[in-house]
Amino acid sequence: MRHHKLAFIDTETTGFDPDTHELIEIGIILVDQDWTKGKPVFTVIEEFEIKIKPVHIETADPISLKINKYNAEDWGNAYALKEAMKILNTKIKDSIMVAHNMYFDATFIDRAYKQTGVKNEMHYLRIDTITMAFAKLHDRTDIDKYSLRTLCEYFKIENKNAHSALSDTKALFELYKHLINI
Repeated sequence: MRHHKLAFIDTETTGFDPDTHELIEIGIILVDQDWTKGKPVFTVIEEFEIKIKPVHIETADPISLKINKYNAEDWGNAYALKEAMKILNTKIKDSIMVAHNMYFDATFIDRAYKQTGVKNEMHYLRIDTITMAFAKLHDRTDIDKYSLRTLCEYFKIENKNAHSALSDTKALFELYKHLINI
C-alpha cells in the first residue's frame, strides 16, 4: 500500500439510490506518498473536479440537488458519464481510492464504470476514513459521530464549501493526514 498513489475521492449525486440516481460530480486529489522517514510525507500531484451531465434529472431527489448546489447552468459544460470515467481512469490508474463513507462513493463510481463499459483502472485496495476514524477514536468520550462534518469540527479542519466534491475531497485529505498520524 505504501508504494501506490492515493486517490482521495468524493462524489456528489442526484440522490442516495445508485439504481435511480446519478453521479454528477467527482472531486479528486491525487497524492504520492513517501514512507522512507517512518511517517508518511504526502505530495499532491493534482487536484481536479469532473462535473457530469445528468441524463435523468427528473428522477433526482430535490433535497440532494439543493444540498450539492446543482443547477443546470453550472453543469452546462459538464461531461457525459462515459467521457468522465475515461478522464478519471487516465488520472488515477493504479491508485488506491480513499473516501469518507467508502460504500457510498464506491457504489456510484463502480456503477458508473459498469454502466459505461469503461474498465476501472484503480488498484483494488480502498481506504475508508469513517472506519479509520472509528478505529483510532472509538475510546474518546468527546466524539460520538464520524461524519465528515463532525470530524472536521473535531480536528478543526475548514471545509469552506461542504457538499461540493472538490471541497469535501480537500477536507477528506486533511482528515486522513490527521488520522494517519494518531
